Parts: sequence; C-alpha cells; structure tokens
Amino acid sequence: MIDLLSNTVALSRLQFALTAIFHMLWPVLTTGMGIYLVVMEGLWLKTKNIDYYHHARFWSKLYLLNFGIGVASGLPMAFQFGLNWAPFSESVGDFLGTILGFESTMAFMLEASFLGIMLFGWDRVPPLIHWLATMLVAFGANLSTFWILSANSWLQTPAGGEFVKGKFVVQNYFEAIANPFMFKSFLHMFFATLETSLFVIGGISAWYLINKRNTAFFTKSLKVILAVALIVAPMQIFIGHLSAEQVYHYQPTKLAAMEGQWETVPAGVSADWSVLALPNDKAEQNDWEIKIPGALSYILEFKPSLDTPIKGLKDWPASDRPHMVGLIYYSFRIMVGIGLFLAGLMFITVVQWLRGKLSVETIAQQKWLLRAWIFAAPLGYLAVESGWIVRCVGRQPWIVYGELRTVESASNLPPGEILFSLTGITILYVVLFIGALYFGSKIIRKGPNLELSPPQLKGSQTIHEPNSRPVSINN
Repeated sequence: MIDLLSNTVALSRLQFALTAIFHMLWPVLTTGMGIYLVVMEGLWLKTKNIDYYHHARFWSKLYLLNFGIGVASGLPMAFQFGLNWAPFSESVGDFLGTILGFESTMAFMLEASFLGIMLFGWDRVPPLIHWLATMLVAFGANLSTFWILSANSWLQTPAGGEFVKGKFVVQNYFEAIANPFMFKSFLHMFFATLETSLFVIGGISAWYLINKRNTAFFTKSLKVILAVALIVAPMQIFIGHLSAEQVYHYQPTKLAAMEGQWETVPAGVSADWSVLALPNDKAEQNDWEIKIPGALSYILEFKPSLDTPIKGLKDWPASDRPHMVGLIYYSFRIMVGIGLFLAGLMFITVVQWLRGKLSVETIAQQKWLLRAWIFAAPLGYLAVESGWIVRCVGRQPWIVYGELRTVESASNLPPGEILFSLTGITILYVVLFIGALYFGSKIIRKGPNLELSPPQLKGSQTIHEPNSRPVSINN
C-alpha cells in the first residue's frame, strides 16, 4: 500500500481506471436507449397507439438522467490527458487529439444540440421533426461510440503513420482511423450497449410486472425489447468471437493472459481450453486448472489442431507482457458468461411467449422469469466493464501496443497531488452515483404519466389501449 501511494504511474493509472469505469456506466445506457426511443416513437407515428407515445416520454427521463451524469463524469477523464498523461498526449496528440476532437464536435455536440428538442419539443415542433431530432440524438450518441472505439482501437493496433523520435507522425488518417481493430471493436461495443440497454429496460419492466403496476403497458415494453434482443443477443456473441480472433492474430500476449497460457502450444498440436484456473504471476504457472482437451483449437480456428502457434506468456520477458493475469483471465470469463446467460434468458423468454405465457392476463404469474430479468438488468454493465478491463489491462505494459510504454507516458507529478485529485474525483463520483440512484429510483417509483395527451397527428385517430386514458381524437 505504501508503494502504491508513492508511485506516480500507479496512482495515475488508478485514477484513470476509476474515471473510465465510472464514466462508462452512463453512455452505455444512452447509446442503446436512444435507439429504443427511436423505435418507440416510430411505432407511435405508424400505429397511432398512445402507449408508444407514453413509452417514449417515460424512458426519455432515464435517458436524460444518464446523459447528464455521463457529461459530469466524463470531464475529469478528459482533463487527465493533459494533466496526468502529458507525455502521452504530446507523443500521439496529432492523431488522438484530432479523433477526440471529432468525437466532441461531431458526436457530442450533435447529441446535445437536439436533446432539448427531443425532451421539450413535443408540442413545439411537428411530430416528424421531433422524431428526426430523436434519431439525431441516437445517431450522435452512437457516433461518439465510433470515434472513441476508433481512438482506443488505434492504441491496440497503431496504423496510418510511424513514430519518429518518440512522436507519432500521421501519414494516412483514414488508415489510422480504420486500424485493424476498429471495425469489429466498434460493432462489439455497439451491440454491447444495445444489449445492456435492452436488459435494463426489460428488468425495469419486469419490476413493474411483478408488482402488478401498469401490466399492459410494461408487457408491451418487454415484448418490444424481447423482439430486438432476439437478434442482438446472438449477434453480440458472434461479434465477440470475432473480436477474440483479432486478439489471437494481433495481440498474442493479451490472448495468453486471457487464457492463462504460460507455455507455448506449437502449430499442428491440439490446444486445451482452460475453463477455470488460479494464475500465479510470480510462479509463472496456474496453481490449479480445469481444462477441456482440444477445445481452444476449435474456439480459435474451428479445427482439431492449430495452424498458428499460441505463444505462452513465458515466451516474453516479464517487462514485455501483461501482469495481473488473474484479473484479465476472470474478467474475460465474466464477460463471456454474462453474454451466454443473457442469450439464454432471451431464448427461454421467447419460448414462454410462444407458449402464450406472456399475455397481459398471465405474465404476472411468471414470477421466476420476471425475477430473472430483474437480476439480469445490471449484468450488461458488468460485462462491458469486464470487457474493457481485458482490453486495456491486457494491453499492458504498452499504452500504444508495441510502440509506447505506459511508464513513459505518465506526467512526472508529485504523488501527493495525484492522491489529492484522486480523492476529490472519488468523492465527486460517490455524490453523482448517489444522486443517480435517488433520481432514477424516484422516476421508476413514480412510473409513466398515462395522463399525457400526445401532439395531434394529421388525418388520423389515436388508438387507445385498455390501460390508456382517452384523449381528444383528431378530425
């Protein structure tokens, strides 16, 4: 503990980890929920069913809460590049600064600009214009994901230029943006945010259903997200596998840490898959291990034996490979396990739907299923955070993989100053988290306002569900 408090690099890493892990909680929901709001508002415009309008109004409150805390929590994270990581910013700023600038001006400003219309423009702009604003908010949120993943993927597989005297010189911006990791990483994160949002919405809907509040209303939201999850959950598993394959080809040290692989498995040999183990960094071995013979060969290459060797961690000097192998190893398994659990829950729920068990009259009786959805609501967050731990801790000791080390990138600050800012940020985040829980629970406890009258839609009648209160009908 004393060594940590006197180590500038370790404290800077700890501070960045704190800000990244906390900040990640909020845009994960806004990027996925934005798409859900577009779907709900589109269904309202198409069907004239007032319930879809009420859904758009209700869930947008949680969207706003997440957006606000995401902005507040993201500022300390951004400031660190100039404070704690000034040598890193100077070294790669010509590229990374441009990309983060794109994220701010193209994505964040687009989302923020149209957010006011989405929240407060229902009776002030025509319905189609309002829907367009909602689409632009959702597009801006996901465009932000694209730029952030492009920047982080470049750290994993730098491309588009070269380092000259410790400074990255950009030769081709398009090649740098579309680096080898970018496309699959973006898709993996896109589906992760969407799946997390779907199961949060599903979990909240299940809470209302199990408490028999607005049953018809929240049965509808559960069925809508279930229809989308039917595509998203399997796609996320598939894209996740493709992401693991690119680690196999581009970052062999990270793959070895993910699999707790200390010894090299040569080409032409069948590789066993480690299901559970206890990695021991000092002894360079797993103290105990449960394996499935030959399974890793099929996971990586769909073959009984490997065409490409899997290098073990011991093939690299200790200074050139990731440490904290146990953290990387189990973070990867937590992410995969949650993905499989969510897909399984989705499949079981679809079966119950086909059996007629999700009708308004019977859904409250499915208490075991509804409890499973409530339990699943926070799991997507845990999977996303675990994936980022694998992605970033597994990249160590490099901040730019194979080019720039983390220890060379931290500002030479007195440890006391970093400890002071770390303490201040921690207090700020605790306050923000308590505020989020308070206001979020207040929104959920209050529930949707079914008294709201929707804006008039030209030439159409508004359709009312049994749980909706009648409003004026257009001429």
